[in-house]
Amino acid sequence: MTIGPYLQNAWYAAMWSADLAPGTLVARTILDEPLVFWRPASGGVAALGDRCPHRFAPLSMGRVAGDVLQCGYHGLEFNAAGACVNNPHPNRAVPPGTTVGTHPVTERYSIVWIWIGDGEPDESYIPDYSLLDAAPVENVSRRDYLLMAANYELIADNLLDLSHASFLHAGLLGNEAMVDTRTDVERAGNTLWVSRFTPDVPVPRLYDLMFRQDGRNVDIWTRIRWDAPGCLLNDTGACAPGTDRSTGTGLFGVHLLTPETATTTHYHFCAVRQNAVQRDVAADEHIRTQLSELRHRAFEEQDRAMIEAQQRNITRSAGEMRPALLSVDAGIVRYHRMVEELRAGAPGDS
Repeated sequence: MTIGPYLQNAWYAAMWSADLAPGTLVARTILDEPLVFWRPASGGVAALGDRCPHRFAPLSMGRVAGDVLQCGYHGLEFNAAGACVNNPHPNRAVPPGTTVGTHPVTERYSIVWIWIGDGEPDESYIPDYSLLDAAPVENVSRRDYLLMAANYELIADNLLDLSHASFLHAGLLGNEAMVDTRTDVERAGNTLWVSRFTPDVPVPRLYDLMFRQDGRNVDIWTRIRWDAPGCLLNDTGACAPGTDRSTGTGLFGVHLLTPETATTTHYHFCAVRQNAVQRDVAADEHIRTQLSELRHRAFEEQDRAMIEAQQRNITRSAGEMRPALLSVDAGIVRYHRMVEELRAGAPGDS
């Protein structure tokens, strides 16, 4: 369960598409590399190294001028391919090597993805989040973001450990009655699922909000999917005890983890309600707002504090600590084995 180097030749979630408005520049460090993202007027998204080759000023301090990015220091202009296409100074000569590094970028499922690595960027490696495109607006929570001061693998560990909700999120996402539950792990290729099913337990607040809002006992299911490098989708919900889950309701939780550095992570998340109990416009909007707020509270105030404290302990130990393992860690152990396999090869290897 060691934390190792970054996975290369993979698509990382850079930001929500809505966070990259036309005419703006967004600076973001990904895998220790400072980058600037922008939308050329002709369409698409570009990602350039955030450093002008002239005097090394951050290009993110410049401006978008149609199909070019203009450096804010001396006005050199760069196209989406990273080539300097205009020197506004006398003689207008563009010196050799006046180029900026680039990475392939694409947009899918309302997310800007960036390919990191030297391999051919294959968009089939992007995990399926098509539910974000198909869901009605009223059933999608806020597309949220946190910068967490922890390695992205620690956050994945937290998400794949479904048992912690009974303690860290007690009353909100879990409770004591849910502790004694078996954890099941499945793998298909480079996709991992970790599942738990807990019958006839007191309903935690988030599930009661989405389901009957009556405080009565429920069956709760949770099945979370992991795909490389840090893409997770949590299928979780509640139904009346002893009934089929199709009669209940829940959510699909989207979690996208992208390393900024070895000890900081861009964490994008949102949720899509499934089998939503439709009430009325005002009630559904209230649920949507509450769902956003409760999830943000769970991740920012509870998960974040705990995971960042873990990171501080790990940093102080200089990597010498090794965790004791519990039965609930089965998914985490399998996840780390898969990551080590992928570090030795490429996405798509078994």
